[in-house]
Amino acid sequence: MEDIKKKVLSEDWIAFWLGLFIFCLGLIAFTGNEVLGWAIKTNVWTDIGKALAPASATFKGLPAFASLFLTYVFLLVCMLITSRALDADLKKFAVGFTLVFWISYFCWILGHYAHIAATHNQFDKFGISWSLNLTGEAGFIVALLAGLVVGNFFPGMVDAMSEATRPELYVKTAIVILGAALGAKAAEHLGMGQAILFRGLCASIEVYLIDWAVVYLVARTLFKFNREWAVPLASGISICGVSAAIATGAAIRARPVVSIMVSSLVVIFAVVELIILPFMSRELLWMHPMVAGDWMGLAVKTDGAAIASGTIVDSLVRAKAAAAGTIYEPGWIAMPAVTSKIFIDMFIGIWAFVLAIVWCSKIECRGEVKASMIWERFPKFVIGYFLTFILMLLASISSKEVLKLAKTATGQMDNFRGMFFIMTFFTIGVISNFRKLWAEGFGKLAAVYFLCLFGFIIWVGLGISWIFFSGMEPPIISGPSLMGL
Repeated sequence: MEDIKKKVLSEDWIAFWLGLFIFCLGLIAFTGNEVLGWAIKTNVWTDIGKALAPASATFKGLPAFASLFLTYVFLLVCMLITSRALDADLKKFAVGFTLVFWISYFCWILGHYAHIAATHNQFDKFGISWSLNLTGEAGFIVALLAGLVVGNFFPGMVDAMSEATRPELYVKTAIVILGAALGAKAAEHLGMGQAILFRGLCASIEVYLIDWAVVYLVARTLFKFNREWAVPLASGISICGVSAAIATGAAIRARPVVSIMVSSLVVIFAVVELIILPFMSRELLWMHPMVAGDWMGLAVKTDGAAIASGTIVDSLVRAKAAAAGTIYEPGWIAMPAVTSKIFIDMFIGIWAFVLAIVWCSKIECRGEVKASMIWERFPKFVIGYFLTFILMLLASISSKEVLKLAKTATGQMDNFRGMFFIMTFFTIGVISNFRKLWAEGFGKLAAVYFLCLFGFIIWVGLGISWIFFSGMEPPIISGPSLMGL
């Protein structure tokens, strides 16, 4: 009986149910009642007074701090219920979660400061002339660094937060909620030209069939990593960063430290890519704008950074083309980046399932392989991800009016997804002791990541983008086609 309880109340199942609970609350927005509209939304800011606001205009009269406090109380209650299911010390969990929430959120606000987060096309809006162009995802870096400081220099705080330092639970819950947002985005982009959708799908498949296999082989043969390390590393570098590393790591039952270390690298390198690649695209690919856009979707390894890169490229390439006399309609260059990223994300669950079967039938299990063995190994939170994705997609494609409601609903859910992600990165830092990380091979991990990403993956992504999008142009408002120059 105790074994059954452990299976039902595993972190995977708790993330599944918690994510679905928030998803269901968000769905009430389809009735016109925005149950999650009071949740805090964080904006890019120069004036701190404009950084925070309730997610819905329906609650515009609610003071920003009240919205933030309600978000804290709601998540505290949810997490106390889950902590009881995990047999945690409730009092210690409440104290720890309070520290995790408020420190993480401070990092999130700091990461949204305009000189850190504003992209090139937002300079006029904020009246600034420079920015690091990192988008609000810079908050993840700030949270990771803050967590590392706490984890390595403040052992008393580490102990106080120990019950609530659960990065795997936070990120798995976030991934379940993420499925809904991707479902709405997929429905929105069904209206794109069929050529972009088809080419985006084909370009995405290369990530799984080419990049993953090569990174896995490099990690295994050149750097001598075992399978436990090579699989999440290959997924993190080649597929979609944190979500892929967590999902595939769970599928092969890798230790939590493995996916956590890979996740840290993903975020760091995504920031480097976000700074470098859009400007490379402007200089090298401005006469091939759709290639430039798709390259961002295939090369940059976190959702926010990839889509932000596509948006930056859209702005930079259109500006350079306009100087040559061709004015493109805005938004089209970013579309391939978004489309490719959506397709890549859609297949994460399938890839985790494939790996669960392979590991159970060929790597670890002996004798007859039963369906129950594969089911036990398969990460349950991925089921939640698929469920929220499919339900939101089916609901959203019925009409434009329903799609609009779906975007409202997922926008409000996304505030909670953001909170779970930011707490993930802070707690990753907290449990990351430099000496232990180095002993586990963090330096070698970074070397694999650097070699594969800059030596291979971004260039293969460029080649695939060229194959599928070369010769394709966005709609032209005025001026000659650059294809004829």
